[in-house]
Amino acid sequence: MSLIYSDKEKNISTEEVKFEKIPTLIYQDSDEASKQIATTIVKAINDKVALGENFVLGLATGSSPIKIYDYLIEAYQNKEVSFKNVYTFNLDEYYPMQAESIHSYVRFMKEHLFDHIDIPKDHIHIPDGSLERDQIKAFCETYEEKITDLGGIDIQLLGIGRTGHIGFNEPGSSMQSKTRLIRLDKITRLDAASDFFGQENVPSKAITMGVGSIMQSKHIIIVAWGEGKSAVVKASIEGPIIESIPATFLQEHPSCTFIVDDAASSDLTRIKTPWLVKDCQWDDKLIKKATIWLSEKVNKAILKLTNEDYNEYGMGNLVAEKGSAEDINLLVFNALQRTITGWPGGKPNADDSNRPERRDPFPKRSVIFSPHPDDDVISMGGTLLRLADQGNEVHVAYQTSGNIAVFDDEVIRFMDFARDMMPDNKELKDEYERITQILKNKKVGEVDTPLVQDYKGNIRKGEALAACRASGVKESNAHFLNLPFYETGAVKKKPHSKEDVKITYDLLNKIKPHQIFAAGDLSDPHGTHRVCLSIIFEAIDQLIADNVSWIKDCYIWLYRGAWQEWDVSEIEMAVPIGPRDLSRKRNAIFKHQSQKDRAMFPGSDEREFWQRSEDRNRATASRYDALGLAEYEAIEGFVQYFPK
Repeated sequence: MSLIYSDKEKNISTEEVKFEKIPTLIYQDSDEASKQIATTIVKAINDKVALGENFVLGLATGSSPIKIYDYLIEAYQNKEVSFKNVYTFNLDEYYPMQAESIHSYVRFMKEHLFDHIDIPKDHIHIPDGSLERDQIKAFCETYEEKITDLGGIDIQLLGIGRTGHIGFNEPGSSMQSKTRLIRLDKITRLDAASDFFGQENVPSKAITMGVGSIMQSKHIIIVAWGEGKSAVVKASIEGPIIESIPATFLQEHPSCTFIVDDAASSDLTRIKTPWLVKDCQWDDKLIKKATIWLSEKVNKAILKLTNEDYNEYGMGNLVAEKGSAEDINLLVFNALQRTITGWPGGKPNADDSNRPERRDPFPKRSVIFSPHPDDDVISMGGTLLRLADQGNEVHVAYQTSGNIAVFDDEVIRFMDFARDMMPDNKELKDEYERITQILKNKKVGEVDTPLVQDYKGNIRKGEALAACRASGVKESNAHFLNLPFYETGAVKKKPHSKEDVKITYDLLNKIKPHQIFAAGDLSDPHGTHRVCLSIIFEAIDQLIADNVSWIKDCYIWLYRGAWQEWDVSEIEMAVPIGPRDLSRKRNAIFKHQSQKDRAMFPGSDEREFWQRSEDRNRATASRYDALGLAEYEAIEGFVQYFPK
């Protein structure tokens, strides 16, 4: 049984989802999905209230449910629902954790939901992270009893961690586990490091509802957004039930629904390899994807694939439709060959009929948008070098200051240098004393003062300018937008506004580029990259609406970040990087000294950014080589974006 349905799923056959052991709904994006979930919760509340009954709602924290809470608040403000008869129970809380801490889930829930609705305070239940150790067991037992006394949880909202944890039930948790104190997994702590300004500041323990507690809920809605969750989504939905992935226990629940966006669904069999579960309508895009998958599956170059290979892996109807394996192989091989170009700005005086970029005009004006001050060189530094070397007018637009990613010691280091250079400057000496005192008294995770934020922003600006010089980009062509949405001094950002869009619009309309490069890395639905891309898209849409002439002839290319690359089947422009340029790219990345050796927010990957970047670029080149194309040292990939 599933509590929530989607019109999109009505035409899905049983055969198509035969590998899925939990009903799964796929939405285009997290916003659309969040709205549907909120609508379902509102209806469920109103249905019970109409019967004169209370409603018990289980809640989760983290980035995944934020938009759901936004829509619940909107429903309340529109008088579509009241929360006076709702009781809530949160899944977990860090331990130890004071309720007033900026990291507490008490504060999170107040900011994102409770302070904006009419729920009575005594109806709210969140594990208490401030308890003495010897009080925790009794508290956990009482927590379970309160849920039982209210008749159990009607709807439990869950997110999912990269380890497959639900709540803070880490790998190894049993299906019968109840509310308890647990030790956090290393990966869970690493994923939380950005919120705490360093992994060393993340609590090692937490109080969490158990898997058994969660399984007692009448209905469960579990959500996942972004490519970063795609692997664990597949394992949870299609894999065996194992303690090492606690979310797989949900396969045993009688009314659980998995809600994912397109990106998080990308590894599911019906999405990744649909030919294995249904007859497909074959277009060029799907043929390319399937042939590349088959080539890698059987470990053969594309031009060596046979009719038997296609038949064995569910693509017999493709061969029947296209005539022979040889015809398909040539089609895909040629398509891949045409993505490769050493001229990302277009090659002058050349036949461009089979090239990803047109030859005219030349040279081109290119704008590279960099969400953080180092994304340009990390993600497309080789292409940036090539554009500059080949005479194009290259501009880099740094969208945010990146100031929260600078360690306090970097500020002291730069001020030490300035003070030593001007020892007789009393004003500088006083400033040094003031800044060092501010940083000395700063608490863990505390937001920097505006003055310190400015210093940190200037450190990153100086590094970006050094990287531009190393890449052949004029300093006058480096544009520091400092988009307002980012400037909170905290990991949590403000929603982007018309001002952010206007700043971007004005820059583009001033430069009038022939090419725009933007970060298309959308793994985190609430991350800086996603917000920055949304701002660019809105500015482009506005330019089109304003009938600005130059935008009609502008190509828009999306690159990926240091954590992942476009799949080869998606890449529409592949720019080879030779050993010399790979070394030059590395040198440009090294200019970002505040991010070298140990970054403030390393994410789930402990390698340095230059290492991630090179490994990613080399892996892409290796895949092209294995498919039977030319062997390159490294490749950067791009996908073209077409405004709607």
